[in-house]
Amino acid sequence: MNPDPEPGVPTRSAREPRFVSQVTRNTFAMILEGGRSDSLHELTDWRSKPALAFGGKFRIIDFVLSNCVNSGVRRVGVATQYRAQSLIRHLQLGWSFLDGRLGEFIEIMPAQQQVNESQWYRGSADAVYQNLREIRRAAPAYVLVLAGDHIYRMDYGRILAAHVARQADVTLACMEVPASDAERFARLTLDGTQRVVAMECHRDPTGPDQPAPVMVGMGIYVFNAEFLYAQLQRDADDPTSGHDFCRDVLPRCVAQHRVYAHPYLDSRIGDLDKPAYWRDVHSLDAYWAANMDLVQVTPHLNLYDNHWPIWTWQPQSPPAKFVFDEPDRQGTALDSLVAGGCIISGALVRRSMLFSDVRIHSHSVVEDSIVLSNVQIGRHCILKKCIIDKNCTLPEGTHIGLDPAEDARRFHVTGEGITLVTRVMLGQEVALY
Repeated sequence: MNPDPEPGVPTRSAREPRFVSQVTRNTFAMILEGGRSDSLHELTDWRSKPALAFGGKFRIIDFVLSNCVNSGVRRVGVATQYRAQSLIRHLQLGWSFLDGRLGEFIEIMPAQQQVNESQWYRGSADAVYQNLREIRRAAPAYVLVLAGDHIYRMDYGRILAAHVARQADVTLACMEVPASDAERFARLTLDGTQRVVAMECHRDPTGPDQPAPVMVGMGIYVFNAEFLYAQLQRDADDPTSGHDFCRDVLPRCVAQHRVYAHPYLDSRIGDLDKPAYWRDVHSLDAYWAANMDLVQVTPHLNLYDNHWPIWTWQPQSPPAKFVFDEPDRQGTALDSLVAGGCIISGALVRRSMLFSDVRIHSHSVVEDSIVLSNVQIGRHCILKKCIIDKNCTLPEGTHIGLDPAEDARRFHVTGEGITLVTRVMLGQEVALY
C-alpha cells in the first residue's frame, strides 16, 4: 500500500538534512486544539488534550509545534477553545521565541464571537474558516492543517515538496494501521499514483474477516491557500454541513479535485529501521502505554535526537536528587525517567516516569506509574500502574493499584487496570492545572 513514488516527488533516506525551502517559508500552519476528550476522563477536566503533560517534561502539543519549527514552517496559528488556559499559558511561556521582525510567529486564536451569535468552533473546518482573516493576512501560498494532540516527529518540508511536485489541490499524510484500530480514522483508497480515489470517515469497526492493515489519514492536510479559502467558504454556506474536514470538506475534494496521499514513511524523522512512531493517546490506557514506552531501554520514540529536538517550556528546577543509602532506606530509580526538581528520599521507583518537582518520601514504592508535576508522596506509600495528576498530595500509608475494587470506589480504574488519581478524587478541593 506504499507504491513507488512518482518521478520528481522527493523521497528520503536515513541521513538526509531537513527539507527547509522557500515552500516551507511560504506556508502557514494551522493547529487545531480539538475539544474535550471524554475517553481521557478526569485528566482533561481542566485542560485540553494538547496541553497534557507527556514524556517527563513536554506537553503533547510540543511535538507538532517542534515539527513546524524544525521543518522551517514558522508562521503558526493555534486554534484554542476547550479549557484553554493551561495551553495558552504554556504557549506564552515556551513558544514566544520566534522573531516577529522576521515574519515568524505562533499566534493563539481562541474562539471568538465573530461569525454569528455562536462564539464556538462548530467543527475542524469551521475553526479554520473563522480565522481566515488572520491566515490571509500572512499571505501564504500553502496552508498546513494539523491536529494538536498527536505525538510524532515529521519533516513537513517533504510533504509540502511532494504536494508541489504533484500539482495537487490537497495532500493528506497517511499511514497503515491495524484493521482493529482503523475505525478511529479516515480510511483512504489510493490508486497506483497515490491519488486518493475514496475517503471514508469513522466507519464501524472492522470484523475479524478483514485482518490486513488499513491505510488511514493522519489528520495532516496540505492545501493550496486559495483553494482552501474557496472550499471553506463553500462549506460555511452549506446549511447541511457539519463543518468538519474529514466528514464534509475532504470527501467533496476527493470527488472533484486533485487529492493525493503522502506516506508518513517518506517524511518521518527517526531511525528508519524501527517502526514508524505516531500516537494518538485517545484513552487513559493509551496515554499510560505511550509514556511507559519511553522508560524502555530502546523506546520507539527517541527523545535524545539532537538533530530534531522537541522544544518546550520547563520550570527552572534543580537537578533530580536521590538521598539515603541505608539497608532498608535507599533513594533509587530503576528503568525510569526522572525530571528536574524531583527528590527521591529513601524510596524505590521502578519503570516509572516522574515529572518535575515530585517528592517521594521514605519507604515508599512507585512502580509502572506516571507521576505528574508537584506531587507529594508520603512515607510507606505503594503505587502500582497509576497516573497521579499534578499537585496531588498522597498521605502516608496510601496504597493504590493493589486492589482494583477498592480503588474504584475513590478513583477511576480503566479496563486494563490503570488507576487515575486527581486532587478532586482525593478531596483536595479544586484541581490546580
